[in-house]
Amino acid sequence: MFSQSGSLIAADQHFAAIGALFAIALFGFWAEKKSWGKLVTGAVWAILGAILASNLGIIPKDAPAYGFVFKYLVPALIPLFLMHADVRKIIGESGRVGVGFILACIGTAIGAIVAASLLDLGAKEGDLAGIFTATYTGGSVNYAAVIQSTGFDDANIISAATAVDNLMSAVFLACLALMPASVWLMGKFAQRSHSEGDATALSHNEKDVSGFSIAAALTFSILVVAVSDGIVLLLNDVVAGDFNFSGLRYVFITVLAVIPATLFPQKMQKMHGGQSIGLVLAFVFFAAIAAGADVAKLIGTAPILLAFVVILLTIHGLVVFGGGALISAIAIKVSKNKDAGMALSLPELIVASNAAILGATTAPALAMARGWPGLVTPGVLVGVAGYIVGTPLGLAVAAYMAG
Repeated sequence: MFSQSGSLIAADQHFAAIGALFAIALFGFWAEKKSWGKLVTGAVWAILGAILASNLGIIPKDAPAYGFVFKYLVPALIPLFLMHADVRKIIGESGRVGVGFILACIGTAIGAIVAASLLDLGAKEGDLAGIFTATYTGGSVNYAAVIQSTGFDDANIISAATAVDNLMSAVFLACLALMPASVWLMGKFAQRSHSEGDATALSHNEKDVSGFSIAAALTFSILVVAVSDGIVLLLNDVVAGDFNFSGLRYVFITVLAVIPATLFPQKMQKMHGGQSIGLVLAFVFFAAIAAGADVAKLIGTAPILLAFVVILLTIHGLVVFGGGALISAIAIKVSKNKDAGMALSLPELIVASNAAILGATTAPALAMARGWPGLVTPGVLVGVAGYIVGTPLGLAVAAYMAG
């Protein structure tokens, strides 16, 4: 009944695996409309559904279909989210999310150092601290870069660390998505709308969906990614030196998407349906991430790494949200205004934290899922900044621990 991979749906059953991810995404949309599911977003239900499905052996924990999602669908969903992002309206937002991201980087580094100091991770605990600092500042690109830079070659520990990373990233993402449900918590920060107007982007821009508008949106998205990849290839071929421009892929995607959105906002508004498609793909993306969370493997082989990451993420959260609340309280007290310019809102901090822990792709996806289209571009921008600073920050932490 079960495949060789141990799941009802085999990893090489590509259409079945990708169909399962879309079914989990559909469940997320369905659940958030029910009375029992309204307290959280569909993104959370998709994450929890995928973790449950993979650990019950219904879907595989890893499959080529998931790779298809990461390689092809994720780049395409970014332009779909950004096609209505007028930069003139979000410059102020980016600045505040940037402050939140600085707090996130500080929290990650402090969390890694404290966790490594409290736990015995062996002779290479400094390298592990650096590896997790990198991945929780910029994502998997930095994770791999620091592993290679430090010469860390213990395959068993790397495998366990990857499993821990997958599970805790999914859990942390679910926690971030849940936070706005607390009225008390929202009240501790600046009160600010992130909907870019008097209605959300989805209700405002998706009212006249047609085959033409969907085709236009998809064409725009795919062309943006194609041109961005072409620029990366050209720069890698033409510019001499060891610098690899591939790390700037999402910078080019962001820039090429927001330029027409800023210069021709009325024409871009006609691409109805694009953001709804992007939101569906985002839920599929969340499901693909969460499917890799192997709970049994963690319990059996990596409890100390699990404890390490729990400590790291706890301190990260305290620095980001505690520091953000302090900054907001001071700014509000000085200006006597809940919408003070330097005061940070909870959504801004959530997007900044998300960008640090999970990268530039999940931050805009969660922003859209939560109804904060005004934070989509800032989320991408700080996520890309994480790609840039993640590796040097991780190496700095590794060097500090070694010294």
